[in-house]
Amino acid sequence: MTTLLNVIWLVLSGFWMFLGYMLVGALWCITIIGIPFGIASFRIGLYALWPFGRTIVPKPGAGAGSAIGNVLWFVLSGIWLAIGHAISGVALCLTIIGIPLGLASFKLIPISLFPLGKDIVRIDDLRAGYAAGPVVPPTQAR
Repeated sequence: MTTLLNVIWLVLSGFWMFLGYMLVGALWCITIIGIPFGIASFRIGLYALWPFGRTIVPKPGAGAGSAIGNVLWFVLSGIWLAIGHAISGVALCLTIIGIPLGLASFKLIPISLFPLGKDIVRIDDLRAGYAAGPVVPPTQAR
Protein backbone atom coordinates (compact mmCIF):
# COMPACT_ATOMS: atom_id res chain seq x y z
CA MET A 1 0.00 0.00 0.00
CA THR A 2 2.88 2.34 0.79
CA THR A 3 4.33 1.90 -2.69
CA LEU A 4 0.97 2.52 -4.35
CA LEU A 5 0.47 5.73 -2.35
CA ASN A 6 4.00 6.87 -3.18
CA VAL A 7 3.49 6.29 -6.92
CA ILE A 8 0.18 8.20 -6.94
CA TRP A 9 1.79 10.93 -4.82
CA LEU A 10 4.74 11.15 -7.20
CA VAL A 11 2.46 11.84 -10.16
CA LEU A 12 0.01 14.23 -8.50
CA SER A 13 2.16 16.30 -6.16
CA GLY A 14 5.53 14.85 -5.23
CA PHE A 15 7.39 15.54 -8.44
CA TRP A 16 6.33 19.20 -8.53
CA MET A 17 7.26 19.83 -4.90
CA PHE A 18 10.53 17.97 -5.49
CA LEU A 19 11.35 20.39 -8.31
CA GLY A 20 10.56 23.32 -6.01
CA TYR A 21 12.92 22.02 -3.35
CA MET A 22 15.66 21.38 -5.92
CA LEU A 23 15.32 24.95 -7.24
CA VAL A 24 15.48 26.40 -3.73
CA GLY A 25 18.46 24.16 -2.90
CA ALA A 26 20.33 25.26 -6.01
CA LEU A 27 19.70 28.92 -5.17
CA TRP A 28 20.96 28.41 -1.60
CA CYS A 29 24.09 26.62 -2.86
CA ILE A 30 25.13 29.64 -4.93
CA THR A 31 26.57 31.18 -1.78
CA ILE A 32 29.02 29.45 0.53
CA ILE A 33 26.99 30.40 3.61
CA GLY A 34 23.85 28.90 2.06
CA ILE A 35 25.28 25.43 1.34
CA PRO A 36 23.91 23.85 4.56
CA PHE A 37 20.48 25.24 3.66
CA GLY A 38 20.81 23.88 0.14
CA ILE A 39 21.68 20.43 1.47
CA ALA A 40 18.66 20.57 3.78
CA SER A 41 16.50 21.53 0.81
CA PHE A 42 17.78 18.61 -1.26
CA ARG A 43 17.15 16.23 1.67
CA ILE A 44 13.58 17.43 2.14
CA GLY A 45 13.04 17.39 -1.63
CA LEU A 46 13.81 13.67 -1.69
CA TYR A 47 11.40 13.19 1.22
CA ALA A 48 8.73 15.19 -0.65
CA LEU A 49 9.28 12.95 -3.67
CA TRP A 50 8.56 9.68 -1.78
CA PRO A 51 7.08 10.47 1.70
CA PHE A 52 5.07 7.37 2.63
CA GLY A 53 7.00 4.94 4.82
CA ARG A 54 9.23 7.66 6.29
CA THR A 55 8.80 10.13 9.12
CA ILE A 56 10.47 13.13 10.74
CA VAL A 57 12.25 12.93 14.11
CA PRO A 58 14.21 15.53 16.08
CA LYS A 59 17.96 15.34 15.52
CA PRO A 60 19.87 14.79 18.76
CA GLY A 61 22.28 17.58 19.56
CA ALA A 62 20.64 20.25 17.39
CA GLY A 63 21.06 23.51 19.25
CA ALA A 64 21.08 27.25 18.84
CA GLY A 65 22.68 27.11 15.39
CA SER A 66 19.73 25.14 14.05
CA ALA A 67 17.29 27.57 15.64
CA ILE A 68 18.98 30.61 14.11
CA GLY A 69 19.26 28.86 10.75
CA ASN A 70 15.58 27.94 10.86
CA VAL A 71 14.63 31.61 11.27
CA LEU A 72 16.66 32.52 8.19
CA TRP A 73 15.23 29.55 6.26
CA PHE A 74 11.65 30.43 7.30
CA VAL A 75 11.91 33.97 5.96
CA LEU A 76 13.71 33.21 2.70
CA SER A 77 12.39 29.80 1.66
CA GLY A 78 10.24 28.00 4.19
CA ILE A 79 7.10 30.08 3.97
CA TRP A 80 6.96 29.72 0.17
CA LEU A 81 7.46 25.96 0.22
CA ALA A 82 4.87 25.62 3.01
CA ILE A 83 2.37 27.57 0.90
CA GLY A 84 3.03 25.13 -1.95
CA HIS A 85 2.32 22.19 0.36
CA ALA A 86 -0.83 23.83 1.71
CA ILE A 87 -2.21 24.54 -1.78
CA SER A 88 -1.44 21.04 -3.03
CA GLY A 89 -2.88 19.55 0.17
CA VAL A 90 -6.17 21.38 -0.24
CA ALA A 91 -6.35 20.44 -3.92
CA LEU A 92 -5.69 16.78 -3.13
CA CYS A 93 -8.30 16.72 -0.36
CA LEU A 94 -11.04 17.73 -2.81
CA THR A 95 -11.47 14.08 -3.77
CA ILE A 96 -12.00 11.14 -1.45
CA ILE A 97 -9.13 9.20 -3.02
CA GLY A 98 -6.81 12.20 -2.60
CA ILE A 99 -7.43 12.70 1.14
CA PRO A 100 -4.47 10.53 2.31
CA LEU A 101 -2.26 12.38 -0.16
CA GLY A 102 -3.52 15.75 1.02
CA LEU A 103 -2.81 14.76 4.62
CA ALA A 104 0.72 13.77 3.59
CA SER A 105 1.14 17.19 2.01
CA PHE A 106 0.03 18.84 5.26
CA LYS A 107 2.48 16.58 7.15
CA LEU A 108 5.32 18.13 5.13
CA ILE A 109 4.49 21.71 6.15
CA PRO A 110 6.34 21.70 9.52
CA ILE A 111 9.59 20.40 8.03
CA SER A 112 9.31 22.79 5.10
CA LEU A 113 9.11 25.66 7.59
CA PHE A 114 11.84 24.51 10.02
CA PRO A 115 14.08 21.81 8.46
CA LEU A 116 17.24 22.21 10.51
CA GLY A 117 17.50 20.01 13.57
CA LYS A 118 15.30 17.28 12.06
CA ASP A 119 16.10 13.88 10.58
CA ILE A 120 14.07 11.89 8.07
CA VAL A 121 14.02 8.19 8.92
CA ARG A 122 12.26 5.09 7.63
CA ILE A 123 9.37 4.07 9.85
CA ASP A 124 10.66 0.48 9.87
CA ASP A 125 14.02 1.66 11.28
CA LEU A 126 12.23 3.70 13.92
CA ARG A 127 10.11 0.72 14.99
CA ALA A 128 13.20 -1.52 15.12
CA GLY A 129 14.93 1.03 17.35
CA TYR A 130 11.99 1.10 19.76
CA ALA A 131 11.77 -2.69 19.82
CA ALA A 132 15.44 -2.96 20.82
CA GLY A 133 14.80 -0.87 23.93
CA PRO A 134 16.81 2.01 25.36
CA VAL A 135 20.54 2.04 24.85
CA VAL A 136 22.45 2.41 28.11
CA PRO A 137 25.89 3.99 27.80
CA PRO A 138 28.69 1.77 29.16
CA THR A 139 29.50 4.29 31.92
CA GLN A 140 25.99 3.96 33.35
CA ALA A 141 25.65 0.18 33.02
CA ARG A 142 26.23 -1.67 36.31
